[in-house]
Amino acid sequence: MIQVVHRALNILEYVAKDGNKPKPMGQIAQDLALNTATCANIIKTLVQRGYLEKSDLQKGYIIGPQLKELTGKHQPHVKLIAIAKIQMDLISEQLNEKCLLAILKGDKRQVIYKNNCSQIVQATTADEKKAYDSSTGRLLVAMMSDEALDKFVHTYGLPPSSIWPDADSPAKFMAQIQQIRKNRYALIEDSKQVIGIASPVYQQAELVASLSIYLPAFRFSNTVRKKMIQLCLAGADEISAQLS
Repeated sequence: MIQVVHRALNILEYVAKDGNKPKPMGQIAQDLALNTATCANIIKTLVQRGYLEKSDLQKGYIIGPQLKELTGKHQPHVKLIAIAKIQMDLISEQLNEKCLLAILKGDKRQVIYKNNCSQIVQATTADEKKAYDSSTGRLLVAMMSDEALDKFVHTYGLPPSSIWPDADSPAKFMAQIQQIRKNRYALIEDSKQVIGIASPVYQQAELVASLSIYLPAFRFSNTVRKKMIQLCLAGADEISAQLS
């Protein structure tokens, strides 16, 4: 294999391993044992061709639109992620906190895209969690049709008290569901670690995903709460409008 092609592929594979975490050029060169100038020239070419791009929020490089296009043509959610990414980055610029986009798979909420922020201490969340144990999951469950919700509860049961104590009986569960539907967001603010809010994303009136903003609990306040609600609702509505 031609050496420069080999090096370029190594760089792409290295950056793509954690595609949402920007990789500084110096780190790439060091970890791949590349000459700094050589690494810089290859990265410059990859950026020009759209296979890498500079992160807007942090110094470093992430996978670019051309690589996403090539690898994602036959994958679901490509259009959704492309549209949502713009709104998520705008939210993170205004609030300097992280966002994610999630869907429902069985009784779990599954993250399909995350972005980053420039905070030194950032919140973390698993890519897959029980739906009842996350704001995105609760939102996706609550926004189901009544028929789909009945089927979901029949299949997976009510939330256990250890996960969602305010919804561990049929009456309490439906009260929580109605409140989320009324608000158009689900907010978990009683956690000692991560605070999260989620709002629904629609395509042609069909619920397709949940947009979330999440942050470490120590940065949460009434002022931040109001801003999170405003930005999450507006961002989800804008994504829905562009999808439709």
